[in-house]
Amino acid sequence: MAELEKKPVKIVETVLRDAHQSLIATRLSTEQMLPIVDKMDKVGYHAVECWGGATFDASLRFLKEDPWERLRKFRDGFKNTKLQMLFRGQNILGYRPYADDVVEYFVQKSAANGIDIIRIFDCLNDMRNLKTAVKAANKEKAHAQVALSYTLGDAYTLEYWTNIAKEIEEMGADSICIKDMAGLLLPYQATELVGALKDAVKIPIDLHTHYTSGVASMTYMKAVEAGVDIIDTAISPFALGTSQPATEVMVETFKGTPYDTGFDQQLLAEIADYFRPIRDEALDSGLLNPKNLGVNIKTLLYQVPGGMLSNLTSQLKEQHAEDKFYDVLEEVPRVRKDLGEPPLVTPSSQIVGTQAVFNVLMGERYKMVTKETKDILSGKYGATVKPFNEDVQKKCIGDTQPITCRPADLLDNELDKLEGEMAQYKKQDEDVLSYALFPQVATEFFKYRQAQETKVDETAADTKNGAYPV
Repeated sequence: MAELEKKPVKIVETVLRDAHQSLIATRLSTEQMLPIVDKMDKVGYHAVECWGGATFDASLRFLKEDPWERLRKFRDGFKNTKLQMLFRGQNILGYRPYADDVVEYFVQKSAANGIDIIRIFDCLNDMRNLKTAVKAANKEKAHAQVALSYTLGDAYTLEYWTNIAKEIEEMGADSICIKDMAGLLLPYQATELVGALKDAVKIPIDLHTHYTSGVASMTYMKAVEAGVDIIDTAISPFALGTSQPATEVMVETFKGTPYDTGFDQQLLAEIADYFRPIRDEALDSGLLNPKNLGVNIKTLLYQVPGGMLSNLTSQLKEQHAEDKFYDVLEEVPRVRKDLGEPPLVTPSSQIVGTQAVFNVLMGERYKMVTKETKDILSGKYGATVKPFNEDVQKKCIGDTQPITCRPADLLDNELDKLEGEMAQYKKQDEDVLSYALFPQVATEFFKYRQAQETKVDETAADTKNGAYPV
């Protein structure tokens, strides 16, 4: 048999972003991550995903850390490895569309502070919501990777995916990511999808999935055999469950094959040894729910991502209506269909999930409608693949005329206005961007930062005057 040509699979390590976001609500602090950076830098990863997604919000809100400072520290530590972030298209890292000037400035500052690869996605796969970010990344000489939010449904045919991939390539993207946030892509479907995409475009293809439904490692294997260039994995203590397949397992799987990564298992074992006590501590404290580590086959039945499942559980718990869990799960696909069958990823997953909870608890569908459901039905998030259910649209937004243009076309530039609102707190250019995304949370953080600095100054003054703090 002819020897296969060598094509080592490239690996993106997710432990510093998606892995801890998926398992412990993005609670790893910079201080917990920095000591292992030096070893991670020696592995030979294609990239380390370490920023974006929910890390920005969680840093400010829960950890009282400046996300920009975290990024700079990572950049100092990773001398040989590319740094990657996740970016929600026109929503940046927030939950609403922002004006183009904010998107452009955010991309500029992300690249200036150390990001090499920007993975850009839109929750509706509306390509119009990606163009500004891709153009800005090209301008900053950052690698623009555009993600397809993968989902299932009548509209999502192979032809749909290949057409969208061609559009992404024409848009100026440097690579494509199949972003399977719910772990819905099955092994043989991966063979088919990757094969079709490789035929359709010339740029590299990355596959990102979650272990939620239990098939992810097999899916990676078939995708790599079909020619996928890059896979996303997590070091074993923070792998599996709602996270990614384990890095060491995939490295061992492809050892001695044409796809051999050449990674040193001893080095990976040392990195795993570092993260294991952190994982155990998260288990002991209840931050890591053991349920998040299991296989949830309902993901395939209801197409609900792992994070969305836990959201639904906690919403029902608050309402003392846990017995309605299965009713809500069955309502989710119905609401999704009414709203034009969007992929279920932030923020569309939260919108569909919350509306499904209301529909079940109220005993009447769309008796109570969230602002976000109305916004989707008004076209404020962009275009869906399928049309909305007209009766539902009428019931929720009445005679409001839905918008059909790119939502950001209706937004005026907002940077100057934002600068004016937060000028008193500004210590660095990037602060205006933190404020743009999360005005209240960022303001609270700025006040905390000021208080800390005052404390440090007072201590220094006391020490200088010969009074030592007890």
